[in-house]
Amino acid sequence: MKNTVIINTDVEKGIINKNIYGQFAEHLGRCIYEGLWVGENSPIPNTNGIRNDVLEALKNINVPVLRWPGGCFADEYHWKDGVGPREQRKRMVNTHWGGVIENNHFGTHEFMQLCELLDCEPYICGNVGSGTVQEMSEWVEYMTLNGESPMADWRKENGREEPWNLTYFGVGNENWGCGGNMRPEYYADLYRRYQTYVRNYGKNKIYKIAGGANVDDYRWTEVLMREAHWLMDGLSLHYYTIPGDFWLGKGSATDPRAEEWFVTMKKALHMDELITKHSTIMDKYDPAKRIGMIIDEWGTWFDVEPGTNPGFLYQQNTIRDALVAGVHFHIFHKHSDRVQMTNIAQAVNVLQAMVLTEGEKMLLTPTYHVFEMFKVHQDATKLDIETIVEEYEMNGEKLPSVSASASKDANGKIHISLCNLNHQAESTVNIDLRGLYDGIAKISGRILTADKPNEHNTFEQPEVVKPVEFKSFTVFNSELTVILPAMSVVVLAVE
Repeated sequence: MKNTVIINTDVEKGIINKNIYGQFAEHLGRCIYEGLWVGENSPIPNTNGIRNDVLEALKNINVPVLRWPGGCFADEYHWKDGVGPREQRKRMVNTHWGGVIENNHFGTHEFMQLCELLDCEPYICGNVGSGTVQEMSEWVEYMTLNGESPMADWRKENGREEPWNLTYFGVGNENWGCGGNMRPEYYADLYRRYQTYVRNYGKNKIYKIAGGANVDDYRWTEVLMREAHWLMDGLSLHYYTIPGDFWLGKGSATDPRAEEWFVTMKKALHMDELITKHSTIMDKYDPAKRIGMIIDEWGTWFDVEPGTNPGFLYQQNTIRDALVAGVHFHIFHKHSDRVQMTNIAQAVNVLQAMVLTEGEKMLLTPTYHVFEMFKVHQDATKLDIETIVEEYEMNGEKLPSVSASASKDANGKIHISLCNLNHQAESTVNIDLRGLYDGIAKISGRILTADKPNEHNTFEQPEVVKPVEFKSFTVFNSELTVILPAMSVVVLAVE
């Protein structure tokens, strides 16, 4: 069987929300401290304490939205401890992540400054698990009220005269687990109560995100939608790609056996089923799809790198991670009528990171390069696509060998992204571009691949895995024949 991709270039299927390419930065390990924040007095070049090399790297992938301060940390974070003079801020123990001391030097003002420097939207997650309604209400007031009030006046005293623009606010995080071990009925009632006091001040309009399900907990989605759908703008979903067992051993980030590679791809593709089934429940209560599915934690989760703090969740990043990212984006594009934001976990030094740092050194991961290659899809128009592909088989199980997506940007340029999931064999793909009445004037491509499944970038060799020009294609009228090397991600630009 041939691998065939049919793209109807004149059949448009809505917009791929740029927020699908969102990021997540939690007070976890070295994500914030050492990763994003080094302080103004650091010898590492920085802008008001935010390290410049990481800042420039994230700007280059057009980060649209950044989630903070957690994660599990959000439901033990008390925002008032993180404002005012830094030397006077309360110190706390980060009980979830390694038991280290959190000095609160990176708080609301620092986070909002980071978002301004990145030119991205802040997405703040409030504390339901250990916080109060008043605390959450006053945080929104502190950030967004333009006028006179105790919180607005305090913000001004702390150096910020004008309020910030804040669109996205999460009412709790993983309240089925680390955020309180709640039943869905109990959290639904708490959500209804807390969100009441997440107020809109002036022209600022909050997009309220309810804490959603863990993986395939469809009952959670059913209860939340039944009890509170009219009070939410978004509902979250969390799912990590873990080839092993969460508690007994997740698998090595840099030593994948053939079976582990296959299982990783299988579990990455499982995201499609999860979105489909959760969406079906949401459709019952919200057939107009007003409520966005917000997949604000996703990505690979392996065992930590040997010799590192187990609570820091520091892992390396190989070409396998790049394929997981590419496959996820294709699934998110497919469901772009419901999926309105996703946030990979996490931006720096944690889990499937974009960037790794070590002192003054920094490197870009294979996952970073997929985000950079795929940024052409942000806010582009999704094109109708049909794929008929060969199966990738191991131990009696089968997966599709090729994943694909296509979009058209504001200038009419078409971008086609392709992933070869097979780590052992190349795939030839025939692409039929229908509806291109003027034919193909110009085509170019880039590829991300590697010689071995565990290839990754190190501080000694930071460019082992990086995109290069791709020319393994032929053109005949409006048809392309593309040869995808094993374990590769390709993006084609067609004009």
